Amino acid sequence: MTAWVHYAEARGESAECDLRAFLNTLPGLPGFLGAELLGSPAQPGLALVASRWAGEVPPLALPDGVRAWVFEVLEDR
Repeated sequence: MTAWVHYAEARGESAECDLRAFLNTLPGLPGFLGAELLGSPAQPGLALVASRWAGEVPPLALPDGVRAWVFEVLEDR
């Protein structure tokens, strides 16, 4: 089965809070394997959620202003 990765990106003062709420909606969805909420001290106000999926990513409700991308895992170690 092909694995997929979904990245969601938010910027601004509420980015971390918005993506923490989004992250909390993911467990229990079909194919969900795990996710991380990421922030960079070098880029204040930028937050990411990287989630891993077994099979295609289901439709996800993104917070307003959040950009997202889906990637097929071509190879892993």
